[in-house]
Amino acid sequence: MTQPLDVDASLSAQLKAAMVAMAPIGVRVGCRTIREGDENHLLPQEARSIPSRQPMMRRASGAARWIARGLLADMGLNDVAVLRGSSGAPVWPHGITGSLAHDDDMAVAAIAPLSHIASLGIDVEPALPLPDDVLALVAMPADRTDTTDRHLAGRILFSAKEAVYKAAYPLDREVLGYEDITVDLNAGTATTNTGRRARLVYCVAPRVVVLAFVDGDGGSSL
Repeated sequence: MTQPLDVDASLSAQLKAAMVAMAPIGVRVGCRTIREGDENHLLPQEARSIPSRQPMMRRASGAARWIARGLLADMGLNDVAVLRGSSGAPVWPHGITGSLAHDDDMAVAAIAPLSHIASLGIDVEPALPLPDDVLALVAMPADRTDTTDRHLAGRILFSAKEAVYKAAYPLDREVLGYEDITVDLNAGTATTNTGRRARLVYCVAPRVVVLAFVDGDGGSSL
């Protein structure tokens, strides 16, 4: 059921405040409740780069790119098309790293200059426990989630691994499974089996949002 616009605005404002509070210096973040008609926010070049014809997917892509273009405009980069690359990841302007994500109801984006951050990944999920069958695929013995809300620990872990993959792929071009990423939510870090190290920050209300970022040195742990 579609939420009234004032409820949408309130949820977006709450999440935006939580995201801004968690983001490191130099990282710009934004969010938007996905609405009917958001597919019309896709620029013509963006629309052509997205192969999916499913209305919900194009709507979410339009919402996420609308946020991203606003963040880029705040940096003085106006009317920039954020195309979908051959890998599925968004293509950012020279000197910029960023990431997009959405669940069924909310789209989020994060960008930063490469002078501050080598790579970014973001993920958004509903603030609900992760189903047991999915958790069994995601959680590995080396993962650490002791300090998080036990009801949401699995969801945060899932979101963290999704965000880390997005941050690591542009640097290593390696396809990673959940078993290839070790997350320590207690320390706010993650490592991949390629030797990449990322830092993690997250918020849990009114959505779970995890931001993974690799520092300017590339985050190599080798």
